[in-house]
Amino acid sequence: MITLSSGIGNYIVLNNKTYSYFAGNDYLGLANHPEIVKESVLALEKYGVNFAASRQTTGTSEIHLELEQMLAEFKLRDDALVFASGYMGNKLILHALKDKYSVIYADSMAHSSILDGIPPYFSRVVFYEHGNAGHLEELLKKSRQKRPLIITDGIFALTGEIAPVGNLYSLAEKYGAILVVDEAHATGVLGANGRGTAEYFGIGDAENFYQSETMSKALGSYGGFISSSKEFIEKIRNHSAFYGASTALPPSSVAAGCASLRLIKKSPCIREKLMSNAAKVREGVKGAGFETSNGSTPIVPLFFGDGQTANHLSAFLEENRIIAPSINYPVKMEKFIVRVTVSASHTEEQIENLIGVLTSWQEKHGK
Repeated sequence: MITLSSGIGNYIVLNNKTYSYFAGNDYLGLANHPEIVKESVLALEKYGVNFAASRQTTGTSEIHLELEQMLAEFKLRDDALVFASGYMGNKLILHALKDKYSVIYADSMAHSSILDGIPPYFSRVVFYEHGNAGHLEELLKKSRQKRPLIITDGIFALTGEIAPVGNLYSLAEKYGAILVVDEAHATGVLGANGRGTAEYFGIGDAENFYQSETMSKALGSYGGFISSSKEFIEKIRNHSAFYGASTALPPSSVAAGCASLRLIKKSPCIREKLMSNAAKVREGVKGAGFETSNGSTPIVPLFFGDGQTANHLSAFLEENRIIAPSINYPVKMEKFIVRVTVSASHTEEQIENLIGVLTSWQEKHGK
């Protein structure tokens, strides 16, 4: 486990030494952006550390309402609500929809928040082959259940692959299914304006399409959110025990979320820089002879057949003042991974140095 001695950015400090940071999920480099930090500090000074109450009692502030309105506008939906952790979003959605489905079809590499979000009493869960819409349709054809729900990650956290959401939604329409997409790694990254998979695949405000989201990755703040119709959001507000009994998001996180949305809107060049940096790293990794996933996202995995090799590369990178961890994560994976993540804040020199160090390791230890 890495213990930080600084905030995160394109560099971090560990034990009084500076390292180039190709880890985490701060894709747009907003977690320590000066404009966002400033707004967070101002909110801390105005409101204090904590509202110390649930949203349903006395914990709702004017800035909560402002953030929810901004999120709804960003996602082109009618309403939104924020809550304590993005990890809980899938649970909230699946619970709110519990009377509308009789079987769940989940990607075989679904994030643990999806699996944990399935109601404990619900047993009719079928896994389709990772990213394989064709296999999903075979399963849907064979099913006798009349109310299917399909659920997947939008971008898979370990491999950086984009789920075939366009094809999944076509199947959902064809078979009368609900589609739920975990947008944690897609929000702020995919689509012309960073709105996620719906924008990327041109789905728009589709019916029976729900998204769980977080502000703790590309948006640089903290807390989960769901944006949808007013009816669906009110259903969660009024009937979810988790939402109703949870303490409201703290002022500093709420203000940071508002500030990040304003910054993303006025500075599309940040996302453009992210995608340019991601393309350079992916091209360099492939050029150095590493096996990686296809695609254009800022998650660039290096695949290995054994954990010892992955650990060795991660340690070699750290010796050369680069942090990119080998991953031991609760997702079904046949291969071991060193997960390289790219940020808009990375410089040309950092990327060139990363590729140079990876090439050096490959020349000495690669197979």
